[in-house]
Amino acid sequence: MTWPIAALLVGYPIWWALGFGGLSIIVVAVPMAFVLWKRRPITVPKGMGLWMLLLAGYLVSALMLGDTPPGTYGELGTGRVLGYVMRLALYVALLIMVLYLGNLTDRELPQRTLVAMLGVLFVTTVAGGLLGVVAPRFEFTSPLEMLLPDWISGNSFVRNLIHPTAAQVQHVLGHASPRPEAPFEWANAWGSNISVLLIWFVVGWWTYGGPVRRVVCVAVAGLATIPIVYSLNRGLWIGLAVAVAYVLMRARPRTGLAIGTALAAAALVFAAGPLNTIVAQRLESPHSNAIRAFTVASTLEAATHSPIIGYGNTRNAFGNYQTITTGRTGWCAECGHPPLGSDGQIWLLLITQGFTGAALYVAFFTGAIRRFWRDRTPIGQAGTLVMILVLLYMFVYDGLVTALSLYLISFALLWRNGRSAGAPAVEARP
Repeated sequence: MTWPIAALLVGYPIWWALGFGGLSIIVVAVPMAFVLWKRRPITVPKGMGLWMLLLAGYLVSALMLGDTPPGTYGELGTGRVLGYVMRLALYVALLIMVLYLGNLTDRELPQRTLVAMLGVLFVTTVAGGLLGVVAPRFEFTSPLEMLLPDWISGNSFVRNLIHPTAAQVQHVLGHASPRPEAPFEWANAWGSNISVLLIWFVVGWWTYGGPVRRVVCVAVAGLATIPIVYSLNRGLWIGLAVAVAYVLMRARPRTGLAIGTALAAAALVFAAGPLNTIVAQRLESPHSNAIRAFTVASTLEAATHSPIIGYGNTRNAFGNYQTITTGRTGWCAECGHPPLGSDGQIWLLLITQGFTGAALYVAFFTGAIRRFWRDRTPIGQAGTLVMILVLLYMFVYDGLVTALSLYLISFALLWRNGRSAGAPAVEARP
């Protein structure tokens, strides 16, 4: 029974159009859980206990939902509770998904088939990115948004998840610039996701592909350059540089030379083209650094007042890096209430689950790197690279909603790959 994962990855554009988007993992987790129940005993990978502890810690953090740390404001209300419940449902769904993928046999779901599904989602992401470049104002009201009451759909966090938009139009360069986000919830989520999906697309279409598929791989990857540049996403660009360095480090000398030569040629072509100007403008406009510095410092300060279990959900800080004023005004468009933990998964964990939750998250992905580093198969090396990117991106990208789904699918691919080689696992009898 492999249709739930196919529905999630291949059918993702439909979920997005319906308004489910990243929430689709919660929907497909239901049949996944049914499959697991029918297949007891359940095999659990080594290291998954850390994720279960992370989930248990999030349950405990609900005790602090009503508290307000110094430097923040707000009362316990439906928005805060709704955000907590949604994140809890997502964490549970992700756990179910990993166990579901790992308990399917290779005959039921071949590794290359799962990689191919991720490749399809990469093509979807490139198409969504191009839409964001050519039609940045494109948006529509989803069916789910129509059905939900205003007190739910009007919540800013929920609206980002259920209201399909092609791009976020921001003044990063000093003027209105589109940052692609379709078919995901935020521009930063698009940046994180396309880098992970690119890795699996290359594995499926280049490493395991014939001559025709390799030509298609180069063509689609070339098209992806356009929205990647227009995303103005420095974290994405750094992640791609890390990926290139990783590939060159782990490749055989002759292969590394060929890859290096091809990349050098591509860099020369890029430098001579118009996209190079956009990159230069973005590097000269680092104004978001101050915003991040303020929210990170405020998050760390708040986390010290509940370092063990956090506060269950985000909080709003007084003012921002420019002013102590609370709220956007005509003379200060940048004023507002930046939610703490909004600048990266590690900061989100600090405010929601304290230093304990952050440590468990880091330990989970660090442990995966350590266990699977010696897997030199294409899937093993690609999966390990994704685990490395997770530890990089946690400082700049939120993992929820869609990013963590891709991270943990990559973990499942590593587990399934290592399982055939005798990687440790245990059986659980619910």
